[in-house]
Amino acid sequence: MMNRKFLLSIALASVMVVTAACGANTGKTGTASEGSSANAGYEAEKSYTISISQIVEHPSLDATREGFIAALKDAGIEEGKNLTIDFNNAQGDAANVKTISQKIASDKSDLALGIATDTAQSLAEDVTEKPVLFAAVTDPIDAGIVTQLEAPGGNITGASDTNPDAIVQTMDFIASQIPNVKNVGLIIDEGETNAVIMADVAEEALAKHNIKLVKASVANSSEVKQAADSLIGRVDAIYITLDNTVVSGVDAIIEVANNNDIPFFSADRDTVEKGAFAAVGFKYYDHGYEVGQMAVEILKNGKKPGEMNVTVPQKLDFIFNMKAAAEQGITVTDEMKKFVKDQENNIIE
Repeated sequence: MMNRKFLLSIALASVMVVTAACGANTGKTGTASEGSSANAGYEAEKSYTISISQIVEHPSLDATREGFIAALKDAGIEEGKNLTIDFNNAQGDAANVKTISQKIASDKSDLALGIATDTAQSLAEDVTEKPVLFAAVTDPIDAGIVTQLEAPGGNITGASDTNPDAIVQTMDFIASQIPNVKNVGLIIDEGETNAVIMADVAEEALAKHNIKLVKASVANSSEVKQAADSLIGRVDAIYITLDNTVVSGVDAIIEVANNNDIPFFSADRDTVEKGAFAAVGFKYYDHGYEVGQMAVEILKNGKKPGEMNVTVPQKLDFIFNMKAAAEQGITVTDEMKKFVKDQENNIIE
């Protein structure tokens, strides 16, 4: 079951008003028209270095990074002008994660960003002398990154990429809309803390409908195809969490789902755009952009990370891929479409 403290924090966070972005475009220096030439000159000379540790490259995490960089650019902090980014890809290797965080701890960067749970955990442990932000982390409390979501203290804050209600909504949809569903397959790397947490929530939600969660475990992305094949004939639908190992090998799941008419559900929009049928989610680009706005507040306005609330997704919606539905033998009914609030943007033709 998901960490009770995190669930309580999620509930509190849902009523918080996020104000981090408010000052992003209102720097302390005046414009040329205001005659603040001294300040403008100082601002032009100011430059920044940001170190990024990303567990692995795949669409959701890459979109997170792209959104983060875009927010900085929109606030006048741009690569090639006044920003240097030291990007480090751990390639899914725990030893690399540690080496990268130790390197970042000793470098002269102004701020560090950890994308995904493992990298954020390592930065939280090793980097104590500079601001640290995190993104694409499922449960930052259970992972030991922060102790609370509201004003977490210390030198770290960021954004969680999950709201447990998104998982429950997905499982309830499967139970009500997939005919005669008895078993849902889950391909999972049980070494990923975030995946295990989300799997527990899914299993509990399905149990309320007397549906069993059937797990197929993997240790690396090369095993995903074999795991997906093992579910053929045993399950009525497939689901994956925000599991970096599994998402890295998602093409194999799409192939199995399409070839065997198995409805495939994911936990993120990017995987739906790639070929899963449906998810309850949001855009990871927007998620990263939000964390980028936090970075702007820290770098330009002197805010302390520990005073900034950890955020969680608020604007959840169903996303459908109609082409994937046809490939997976799914008849999308009018009743199904009613689950999608923003049908113009979230029903992908």
